[in-house]
Amino acid sequence: MFAANLSKREGQYKYLLQAAFISVVYLLLSYVLVGFRSDQLFLVALFDFLFLLSPVTRRFISGFSIFFVFWILFDYMKAFPNYRYNPVHIESLYDLEKGLFGIRQEGAVVTPNEFWLTHGHTWLDVLCGFFYLCWMPLPLLFAGWLYYAKRPQFFRFSWTFLLTNLIGFVIYYIYPAAPPWYVQLHGFHFSAHTPGNTAGLAKWDQFFGVHIFDALYAKSSNVFAAMPSLHAAYPLLSFYYAVKNKISPWAVALFALITAGIWFTAVYTSHHYVLDVLAGILCALTGITLFNAVAKKQNWFPDRDAGPDRKHKPNLQ
Repeated sequence: MFAANLSKREGQYKYLLQAAFISVVYLLLSYVLVGFRSDQLFLVALFDFLFLLSPVTRRFISGFSIFFVFWILFDYMKAFPNYRYNPVHIESLYDLEKGLFGIRQEGAVVTPNEFWLTHGHTWLDVLCGFFYLCWMPLPLLFAGWLYYAKRPQFFRFSWTFLLTNLIGFVIYYIYPAAPPWYVQLHGFHFSAHTPGNTAGLAKWDQFFGVHIFDALYAKSSNVFAAMPSLHAAYPLLSFYYAVKNKISPWAVALFALITAGIWFTAVYTSHHYVLDVLAGILCALTGITLFNAVAKKQNWFPDRDAGPDRKHKPNLQ
């Protein structure tokens, strides 16, 4: 009994040291790169609490650490703005959008974003705001369901999610691009230190008397990362894996509606051009295709239908 208790305490000390090491390294690196923020403490507290609470929560948060990695990489992009490495595309992207998807209005050709600036409706402002609020909750909640219902599929989904983001991040640095709202506010003049902007989503905040989108876009890692639209990629990944795993037809229909709604909202609120949305869709399809090809070649996750109680462990767990 004494030996068992001693072994248990040693295990607890080991996990405590692991959590402390990860937390200290993350906070120090964050302080050096992007400065201290309260949300970093929240992230550390959440990770440490679940990591130390029990073996079940430890396995859960370890699996979800893939999403932590995504968020940390996205946050650290603030320390390495993409406009330092390549010229920002402003007028050329605007002209291309107008040339491909321009709408004739009062004798002139305008972009779809400019069209919706003069054809908006309050009910669309409200609906689109709800759609855009789903951009991260949808994949996170779906990942949580996969974790308990189809564990190997959770790892497939989360690794595909991370790969898609990495592809998008690389494109951000190869092709820095200004969003439509930037042109509406600043024209084609490049201003490196332009802060994030809620654009059309400000109407949702104003309607409900809140500052949700204002707070979200105040933390934007880079204004000049409009191409591709990862907002367009995330719901498509969720929809793909929902169909792949044959979940409820009603759930699949809901995923499809949210996906289409987010695509429309991105353009309606002037956060993205149609080209950005199409690039985000292509980014998601590329991530799915690449991951499936590598996973098949390496024979990762062979037990596709294993539930949470099966003993088989995926190779990347």
